[in-house]
Amino acid sequence: MAILQFGDHKIRLPQSRTLRILLGLALVLGGVVGFLPVVGFWMLPLGILVLSIDLHPIRRWRRRAVVKWERRKRRRNSQHPPRDEYYD
Repeated sequence: MAILQFGDHKIRLPQSRTLRILLGLALVLGGVVGFLPVVGFWMLPLGILVLSIDLHPIRRWRRRAVVKWERRKRRRNSQHPPRDEYYD
């Protein structure tokens, strides 16, 4: 069974590749019409995460985004002294 993990959260996904792709597409389409009641814009990033398990171009895009995010976070942390130094 495929598991999607981000942070401390784990979501089990269908074992069938076809079902995962259909679920991902349904979430992306639901996110596109997120202005309607019931569906929401939260579905769009979740659909992209589900699709990134099976589709290599989307996986590559997601990995690049994660690397950029981590680099930005490290750069920001290195520019600012630790919080304890503010109170000395």
